[in-house]
Amino acid sequence: MAPWAPPPASYLAPYGSFGGNTSTPGLSEPLLRLLLQHLLRYRQLSELHIHHNRSEEIVTLCCYVFVLLCYCERTTHPHNRVWIQRTTQRRRMRVRRAVTTMARISIPIDGEAVAYQGVDSPSSPLKDTASRSRNGRSRRSNPSPDPENKVERVYIWDLDETIIIFHSLLTGTYARTFGKDTANAVQLGYHMEKLIFDLADTHFFFNDLEECDQVHIDDVSSDDNGQDLSNYNFATDGFSAANNNASLCLGTGVRGGVDWMRKLAFRYRKIKELFNSCRNNSGSLLDPENREKWHRVRQDIETLTDQWLTEAMKCLQLIASRPNCVNVLVTTTQLVPALAKVLLYGLGSIFPIENIYSATKVGKESCFERIASRFGRKPVYVVVGDGRDEEMAAKQLDFPFWRIQTHHDFVNLYKALSICGL
Repeated sequence: MAPWAPPPASYLAPYGSFGGNTSTPGLSEPLLRLLLQHLLRYRQLSELHIHHNRSEEIVTLCCYVFVLLCYCERTTHPHNRVWIQRTTQRRRMRVRRAVTTMARISIPIDGEAVAYQGVDSPSSPLKDTASRSRNGRSRRSNPSPDPENKVERVYIWDLDETIIIFHSLLTGTYARTFGKDTANAVQLGYHMEKLIFDLADTHFFFNDLEECDQVHIDDVSSDDNGQDLSNYNFATDGFSAANNNASLCLGTGVRGGVDWMRKLAFRYRKIKELFNSCRNNSGSLLDPENREKWHRVRQDIETLTDQWLTEAMKCLQLIASRPNCVNVLVTTTQLVPALAKVLLYGLGSIFPIENIYSATKVGKESCFERIASRFGRKPVYVVVGDGRDEEMAAKQLDFPFWRIQTHHDFVNLYKALSICGL
């Protein structure tokens, strides 16, 4: 069987532009209609497990579908172009395996209205040792998704400088890049930072947990005996005194005494309960003076950043509105202050606490592997971020990566999500 290749330009030329001029989407309605008609034409073959003599045609069809997905973005991203054009054996085999997913495609064509509802992509690759970390240690168990919940797409988001503007406010980078008042930007960043750490210290035990950071809120839940914490006094349980010995808390997987680990688990359980009770009303965690300051700082940051968070929220809310899609957050911020950030930036309704991971100690690739292990091989994984860390981690796992650097990147992402079903 001859190796597959992208569709020839001569075949597609009559239907619209493909490549060359990157200032236009490069995908006309006739070409879109052609792709969808091909999908419907071969759907029955895929349900019959594809006769050997027709399988090459199905592989070519998959190639058309991948071209369609990659042209959702207004300008073709270099990584997507490489993804299409590579012809290594590993890629060819993955495309051929994609054929088996075609039976799940259902795309209506109604007169002039053509709607692309989405195509199942090849199974997301997982490391052979998904249940092991890169250093060989056993990884703690993940909360399992509801088996009745048919997750089809998992969107893995970075936090700082992707969804929110925070670190670049403190350093003045954002102001210099976008021509804003640097002194004002730094001052706003400082005020938000103080609110974040005050909340983390006051309600989320950050003074106790700063040196006991976890990747996920449930990482120490196995040490929790379920004791009622209604009248529990965290201030006098001796945890802080014991925690002064740094050797007791060297990171995930290194345990202190049983009693100390139980108290650690109590704190994370309390954080989880508090987060869940206030995720839609984070202002309730602040006193009146700080609540007023918080509202003012949030508004000033949105004005300075030209509604950056508002643009991000449009994409997040669109994904959250879909029953088979999941938003997951992976940040290099420590878990406890990351939770405080999520609440104070109004993201609690978007990210359940179970979908928040801290890559501070283990790195983003390890977190991505863990997320893939949790949701399984069926969903399509899409990484959205601004930094090289998440880009390289996505590349290692062959997850599509959508870069966010300007407001226009959010506009394009929203179009890809709403029009093309990315």
